Amino acid sequence: QVQLVESGGGLVQAGGSLRLSCAASGRTFSNYAMGWFRQAPGKEREFVAAISRSGDGSYYADSVKGRFTISRENAKNTVYLQMNSLKPEDTALYYCAAAQRGWVPIKNYEYDYWGQGTQVTVSS
Repeated sequence: QVQLVESGGGLVQAGGSLRLSCAASGRTFSNYAMGWFRQAPGKEREFVAAISRSGDGSYYADSVKGRFTISRENAKNTVYLQMNSLKPEDTALYYCAAAQRGWVPIKNYEYDYWGQGTQVTVSS
């Protein structure tokens, strides 16, 4: 089992920045590809970004490309999501997830463990 705990969410004005963190425990963190997803009210959960086990590969949803950056520190068992130039449409509950298989997974079903989420609200 892997336990994931997100933090860093909050209320920010449009154009601002936030840095989300996800701390993992329970298994060897570097054995897992990591991803960030988000879910806005009334919408399905959607992929945001993913990073490979060693951090040498990453992938982003088109909607966040150029504004968000995913990174990880395996020594700290932590994955981050730096979010810049935030827009009201980025408002959502943000989840981190861990995948045992795949290099940079982008589908919900490819992930085995999920955190509880951290709320991000961007005001206009």
